[in-house]
Amino acid sequence: MVSTIERDAGTRRVPWLSMGSLLLCLFLAAVDQTVVATATPTIVGELNGLESVSWLVTAFSLTSGIVSPLYGKLSDMYGRRRLYLSAIVLFLLGSALCGLAQTMGQLIAFRAFQGIGAGGLMVLTLAISADIATPRERAKFQGLFGAVIGVAAVVGPVIGGYLTEHISWRWIFYINLPLGAVALAVAFAVLRLPRRTSPHRIDWLGAALISGVLTCLTLFASWGGTTYAWSSPVVLGLGAGAVLLTVLFVLVERRAEEPVLPLGLFRDRTFTIATAAVVLMATGLVGAATFLPLFLQLAGGASASNSGLLLLPLMAGMIVASAVAGRLVTRLGTYKWVVVSGAGLAAVAGFLLSTMGLGTGAVTSGVYMVLFGAGLGMVLQNLMLAVQVSAPAADRGAATSVVSFARNVGGAVGVAVLGGVFSGRLGPGEAAVDPGSVGAMSESARLAFADAIGGVFLWIAPILLAGGVLLTCLRNVRLHRDT
Repeated sequence: MVSTIERDAGTRRVPWLSMGSLLLCLFLAAVDQTVVATATPTIVGELNGLESVSWLVTAFSLTSGIVSPLYGKLSDMYGRRRLYLSAIVLFLLGSALCGLAQTMGQLIAFRAFQGIGAGGLMVLTLAISADIATPRERAKFQGLFGAVIGVAAVVGPVIGGYLTEHISWRWIFYINLPLGAVALAVAFAVLRLPRRTSPHRIDWLGAALISGVLTCLTLFASWGGTTYAWSSPVVLGLGAGAVLLTVLFVLVERRAEEPVLPLGLFRDRTFTIATAAVVLMATGLVGAATFLPLFLQLAGGASASNSGLLLLPLMAGMIVASAVAGRLVTRLGTYKWVVVSGAGLAAVAGFLLSTMGLGTGAVTSGVYMVLFGAGLGMVLQNLMLAVQVSAPAADRGAATSVVSFARNVGGAVGVAVLGGVFSGRLGPGEAAVDPGSVGAMSESARLAFADAIGGVFLWIAPILLAGGVLLTCLRNVRLHRDT
């Protein structure tokens, strides 16, 4: 049975300049999730701390996820424009601090601060786009947003590699400052949104509890089996803490006047399934963007900038598939089998990536990456569309923030788990390889890194397959054509 979603009443023609400013800000936030990938060996060589390498991504994703529900709810209550401009400023300040970091601990802390601003940009960009476009128009624009996120996921390592090799790794953060200033100026000049007010109280307790849940989950996944044994009191305590805080969060949200995450949204099957699938898909995307550059450098011997360029097939697959899938959904008026097919394709490609070794040629790896990127490009932004059209207009910001939160859970917890798999497959001596002498690494060392990263993709493939199976349970929603 096919259900129908009507378009919002009174929707106006999409202001293209405003949409362009949103795309620019989304690119800035998304690119910084992966920009450190190709710079990681150089950063570790200067600041040390290979055992903490996954936290350069995890810290950013963790804080982005923590603030997402709060940004979404506050924007529903008080309007999105001022929050959006504030998020840009926080992101730029965090970028400047990252460039000034002198130790790995400082860099991880500043990445966490940077994520506070980036979380706002991700949530509010997508919420604002839903405010100014109809359901069918959203499918087309979500395709563009998906293309931007795909470009950012792969251009990030390219930019990071080039700046690291030719200038300094610090410029992967400093480059945000002029670009961010342009984004801030454009948004300030052209973005006009209605101002909202609400007499209700902000759900600070709910926000604190959900932050605690995500923190416990991330530390549990990151430390378990690596820093601490799975049976250690620390890891068991984190697991128990995540469960306890989740129970408390549900109890608090049921009683809150303005819950930071309206639990009623989860009564809709489409909303619940799409949100769960986003976690799994994001794990695959961020995992690939983090570990493919490491494979190309540490196993393949590529330079930082070349490893970024070798990821271009992944970017091309995501860009083309995201744009085509968005237009296909706009034409068909339904998205279910588009996202199911994409998840299946990504899972197959993830398995193919796990077979790569020292002898894998550039053409073969490029084909695998195109397939992987195409699969994810068909899924991610259409899941955002599914969530937005299933949620009431009054809760659209909160609903969008749930998806961003889910994406960051996949990025933070998922990549922490994958980082544990990577570290666990390396011996102590192998993990201590000097990243500054990558070109002089022995074949046995390269083989060890290839095996470890292959093990990561052996985890990614079934994770994506599980997402595809879950998506078959979606309702086959049909979007209204226009007026």
